[in-house]
Amino acid sequence: MAAYLARRIVQAVLILLGVTFVTFVLLYLLPADPARQIAGRSATAATVQSIRQQLGLDLPLWQQYLRYLGNLVQGDMGRSYIQRTGVAPLVWSRLPATLLLMAGAIVCELVIGLGAGILAAVRRGKPADTTVMVASFLGVSAPQFVVGILLLYVFAVRLQWFPIGGYGTFAHLVLPALTLGILGGGWYSRMTRSSMVDVLRQDYIRTARAKGAGERRVVYIHALRNAVLPLIAMIGLDIGIFMSGAVVVESVFGWPGIGQLTWQAIQQVDIPVIMGVTLTAAVFIVLGNLLADLIAPLADPRIKLR
Repeated sequence: MAAYLARRIVQAVLILLGVTFVTFVLLYLLPADPARQIAGRSATAATVQSIRQQLGLDLPLWQQYLRYLGNLVQGDMGRSYIQRTGVAPLVWSRLPATLLLMAGAIVCELVIGLGAGILAAVRRGKPADTTVMVASFLGVSAPQFVVGILLLYVFAVRLQWFPIGGYGTFAHLVLPALTLGILGGGWYSRMTRSSMVDVLRQDYIRTARAKGAGERRVVYIHALRNAVLPLIAMIGLDIGIFMSGAVVVESVFGWPGIGQLTWQAIQQVDIPVIMGVTLTAAVFIVLGNLLADLIAPLADPRIKLR
C-alpha cells in the first residue's frame, strides 16, 4: 500500500506540473495584453510598460513559468489582475459552494442512475427497459445549459417550487445539482444495467433463488453489491466532469462557486485566476481518481493494488 501511494503521489505531481505548464503556455500565447487591460484604454505606453515590468510580463516564458512555480510552492497562486486580491483566498472562498454542488450532483446521479439501471436490468427487453435506455441517451446528449434553462422554466418560473437562482438553502441546491446529476445519471443507468444483467446471470444468483431468497433480496443484496463496483471508478472521474460542468451550471443558476469564478476570469482574461482554478480542478481530479482506486479494494477484496 505504501509503495503504491508513493508511486501515485509522484504521478500526481508530474500530472499537475504538466497541467500548469500546458495552461501557462496557452495563456501566454493569448493575444490579450493584461498590462493594457489593467492600465485602461487611456493609459500611455510608458504606463503600460511599467505595469508589465511590475508583473514580470516582460520576462521570457521560461522565467515567468519558473517564477510562477516558485511562488506556487510557497502557496502563492498569484494576484488577480482585475479584483486586485490574492488568487488563493479567492479560490478558497468559492470552493465550499462548488463542493456542496458536487456532493448534491453525485447524490442525484446515483439516485437516478442506480434506480433506472436496476429497473432496466430487471425488466430487460420490456418497454420499461427501452424507456430507460432512451431517457439515458437523452440525458447524456442534452447540453447542460439547455437542461438547466428547462428546469428553471418548469420548476422555478411556471411551478415556482424553487428559486430562480442564488445560494444558501437546500431549495437553491436542488435544480443546479439535478442539472449536473442528469448527465451522470444517464451514464450510471447504462453502466448499472450492463453490470446488473451480467451479474444476474451468475451461478450464485441462481443458487440464491433456488434457496428461496426473495427477488428483492436477490436484486438489492446479492446482485447490486457486485454490480456497483464499476461505478466506484466513475465517481472519481465525475469529479473532473463536475468541475468542468460547474462553469456552465453555476453561471446559469448564479451559484457562487469556482465555475462562476472561472467564467468571470475568462471573460476578463484574468490569467492568474484562470491558472488558479485550473490547478484546483486538476488537484481534485487527481484526488478523485486516487480515491476511487483506494475504495475499490475495500469494496471487493479480489481487487489488488499494484
